[in-house]
Amino acid sequence: MSLDVLFSTTPLGGFRFLASLLLLVGFMAFLLGTSVCHGVRRRRRPAQRVLVLGTSTLARFLVEEIGRRHDLGWAVVDVVEDIDKLDAALERTRPDRIVVGLRGGLRLPFGLLLEARARGIHVEGAVETYERLTSKLALEALPAGSVVYSRDFQPARLQLALTRYLSLFLGALALVCCLPLLALIAVAIKLDSRGPVFFVQERVGRRGRTFQLVKFRTMHPVEGHHSEWEADNSERITRLGRRLRRYRLDELPQLVNVLRGEMNLVGPRPHPVTNLTVLASAARGLHEQAIPYYSLRCAVPPGITGWAQVRYRYANTLEEEMEKVRYDLYYVKHMSLWFDVYILFETVRAVIAGHGIGTPRAAAAITPKNDPAAEERLEAA
Repeated sequence: MSLDVLFSTTPLGGFRFLASLLLLVGFMAFLLGTSVCHGVRRRRRPAQRVLVLGTSTLARFLVEEIGRRHDLGWAVVDVVEDIDKLDAALERTRPDRIVVGLRGGLRLPFGLLLEARARGIHVEGAVETYERLTSKLALEALPAGSVVYSRDFQPARLQLALTRYLSLFLGALALVCCLPLLALIAVAIKLDSRGPVFFVQERVGRRGRTFQLVKFRTMHPVEGHHSEWEADNSERITRLGRRLRRYRLDELPQLVNVLRGEMNLVGPRPHPVTNLTVLASAARGLHEQAIPYYSLRCAVPPGITGWAQVRYRYANTLEEEMEKVRYDLYYVKHMSLWFDVYILFETVRAVIAGHGIGTPRAAAAITPKNDPAAEERLEAA
């Protein structure tokens, strides 16, 4: 239908269309102008002066990270190792922020830090700063009491409900829109290789409940027990499966799991039950390398995509799985409707770009072997 016909058959149709268009353009211009003004103010604003108290591994990492991250608008003005020199350093540097990263066993100068707060200086621990800069948790350096007693890892019922409604609405819409694509992929799988269309596996969901996860089969079937790590199964991936995995199309059948209430669109990826024994043992410290607070992943529903998926790659070792848990627990701690929307946007953008999700980001890629949080616990021992 042309605009002329629309305007002639709708009273004041042309005016309403023009008014709506102007309103939309005006709103977009407002958002753009706000963003530009914010950027200009940020450039004109003097760098925030940061004093680092302590020389622990985590503190040294933060000094390097702040120096590298020009987008933060921070500048390290001093690093104080001797707490007896803190008072003089405060007078000399007049910082806007103090980051406390003392080595284990050193006395915390509560009096001076409280005075600094009273003077308007922002004081925070190195663990919190690490979380702010990397968008993941320094698991080994987290005080056990702050995790056990706090409500940080117990999402509010409102947030759980809002994210659930979002998953139901978008999941149902996506399933209806993708039905032709699902049928086409199913036929292609049957033509490409022998075996079933779907891969069904028992996975662990919220609060440890198990469910049957469904996805398109992307590998040649194998008899008996086998490794779950992707690197150990690369030769089993079919030609079509490699393309499906690249664009995450093999995950589409999990929309059914979403509608059945077993998953959300966004959340930590559900682990196979067969893997849970190893990872849970590591979480209890029974393995050579522990994964602290691993069980907290189950505090929220699992998802088709998640913060770990848009920030990190496939995990092929226990160390890499530990790195993904850092991101998973960051999501659990900060779960919200808007965080889900952002993760979905990042997922769609990555898939459309053609490199899928799970690609490591340079800004947050810290290999577990060199991760300062992992060394922090050794220093405190």
